Amino acid sequence: MMENLTELYCLMDDFCKDFEPKIHEILLNNGSKRRRRSTQLSLAEMMTLVVLFHQLRFSQFKVFYLYHVRLYLRKEFPNLPSYSRCVELLPRSALALTALFESIKGKCTDLSVADSTPIAV
Repeated sequence: MMENLTELYCLMDDFCKDFEPKIHEILLNNGSKRRRRSTQLSLAEMMTLVVLFHQLRFSQFKVFYLYHVRLYLRKEFPNLPSYSRCVELLPRSALALTALFESIKGKCTDLSVADSTPIAV
């Protein structure tokens, strides 16, 4: 787990500098014409918030955003949008997060572990 918010953001920002031009080129070559409106939060900032939410083990994103991010991280994220706007923006980070995790995961060895915890239906 990363202890330092700056370190986490730098990891996300470095990844986004390579990822964003590539994904935009793929979308253009694919014939997918979409608007690329700028937002108050960069992709790296959105990804940082999502990973931080999971690292701090909050059970609800709303509580995390309103009572942690907006109160204690305002200086680190000076352009924070409202909670509802942030929730609208979060899906934009899903593809990038998937690509990031795929790129940093380790290679599979011959040993695999499966969780057999039963799920109540």
